[in-house]
Amino acid sequence: MRILLLPTAMLFSAFAAFAQTGPGPVVVHTKFGGQIFGFDIDQNGTEGVLSESKTLVNGTILAAVETFDQTTGEILDVVASTDTQDDFVTMGVVGNSVGLVEHEHVTGIYVSSRTFKTINPLSANKLTGTWTPPIGPQNIIMPGGVSRNQGVPKVAVFAYDNSGNFMPLVFSANVAANTFGPVVAITDSLDFGSVPPPIAYNSKTNQAFLGGGDGCFGCFPVIGVANLTPGSFTSFRGIGFGFVNGIAVDPADDILCTDTEDDAGVEFYDLATHTASKVTLPGSGGQQIFSGADVEFDSVNNLFLVAQPVSSSSASGSTIYVYDTKGNVQETLNGFTFSNASTVVAMHIALHPANRSGYVDGPGTGELQSFTY
Repeated sequence: MRILLLPTAMLFSAFAAFAQTGPGPVVVHTKFGGQIFGFDIDQNGTEGVLSESKTLVNGTILAAVETFDQTTGEILDVVASTDTQDDFVTMGVVGNSVGLVEHEHVTGIYVSSRTFKTINPLSANKLTGTWTPPIGPQNIIMPGGVSRNQGVPKVAVFAYDNSGNFMPLVFSANVAANTFGPVVAITDSLDFGSVPPPIAYNSKTNQAFLGGGDGCFGCFPVIGVANLTPGSFTSFRGIGFGFVNGIAVDPADDILCTDTEDDAGVEFYDLATHTASKVTLPGSGGQQIFSGADVEFDSVNNLFLVAQPVSSSSASGSTIYVYDTKGNVQETLNGFTFSNASTVVAMHIALHPANRSGYVDGPGTGELQSFTY
């Protein structure tokens, strides 16, 4: 009998082809058992970062920033912690392995100041610098206000206007270098000033895309386009209905992907040809309860991942759908438990495209679930 010996690389590919995708065995638990206030993973490294918050019996809040191992889920280090009324929020990993964290200082019952710290690189497991965005105290960068771009120097930033004028700002930033592009004022307060919109950044064109609209049931969304080199803002009417819940862009192919609140829709915009198409999440029947949430782009495998908090493909739990850039479902990943209903920071899909892996919120408020796709 002849035995065929395959090269190691071919064996690995063969095993990978039959590997089961979906939720993985690794679950990250916060160090102190608190609720997670934002997280992300390093696409070019082995670590992740999260912030947690836990109210203690004496009424103070134990807030901490922690790094964790992507492979084992083990907490590696407590980067920063306070035992006051303050909080930390992880804004993401940006640029080349740079962690970005917000520190909210509370006086009385109100946040009196917001400062931003960097962990550069994330593997340093310590705060290394300060990021100083060009905004005033009336402008607030919400947890989802920094685009999740890695491997390129810049991100796009949306700053909500809390002064009552409702004139938000958007700008580009090199977080590692603490430099910024022109600050663009968005005068369309109806579509972009009442609810902070999701944001995506096209590093190829230096444009930020915002998912806006007035949110009335059955109304069309509005897509904002900020040209961040000259500093200008335009918008166009989108397809689908209701608020834009998630947005991501494929810079190489000029494809923008969104999902909408009222119709369980997923929309694909060809920015080069100015055409658009829409699909509905599988099994949803276009019902609002099955609408998607976060949308992320895998630039290595050219895939969009769409989170669905209430699954329409499974009898219970949550689902992640994997789409190609043409709007075809490539995979349906069931078995998750995540929700936007009662979380301080909206749920997030964090990807490691080179490994076709990632983490997502859940199943508990102080946990993160690994997955492959």
